[in-house]
Amino acid sequence: MLGHAELLAHIAADFSREEFPAKCLLVQQGLRAKKLFYIETGGCRGWFTTDEGKDVTINFGFEGSFVSSMETLLAGEPSWYNVETLEPTVVYSIGHPEFEELKTRSSYWQAVYVGYVEQRLLYYQHLFIARIKDSPASRYRALLAQQPEIIRRVPQHYIASFLGITAVSLSRIRGRK
Repeated sequence: MLGHAELLAHIAADFSREEFPAKCLLVQQGLRAKKLFYIETGGCRGWFTTDEGKDVTINFGFEGSFVSSMETLLAGEPSWYNVETLEPTVVYSIGHPEFEELKTRSSYWQAVYVGYVEQRLLYYQHLFIARIKDSPASRYRALLAQQPEIIRRVPQHYIASFLGITAVSLSRIRGRK
């Protein structure tokens, strides 16, 4: 996989640059996502609302990340989750149909896409298994070690939701240092 700067140079040729303020929905749960986004600067969180009205954070994306709805991109289905900017965010975007056409005509973009999907599959497998086998404290320590930008840039209640614990539990874990 190419580095952020090199990939960004390729993206600028085919994607459109857009700027969004904090708290802007890029993808809305229950609707088909229209675009694929590559984050140049800023950050987003993926989250959904349960049937009981609970807000559950499932992912974060920062510089160098693609964000969209995989359900829409792969199967044309409505998104299972929202993607919202956490802070002012600059992205490069491309419509899903245009991205599909780009992948079809470019072996470069096909390789980038496959590499990214494989990387995300491994990441989500790790999260799934960690949620089953690791304690909340272990999950927090792993997050701190592996993705410290989340700890620095994301509000604590979103981190707690991502870890599958309450904000009070997260506060206790952080206090045990």
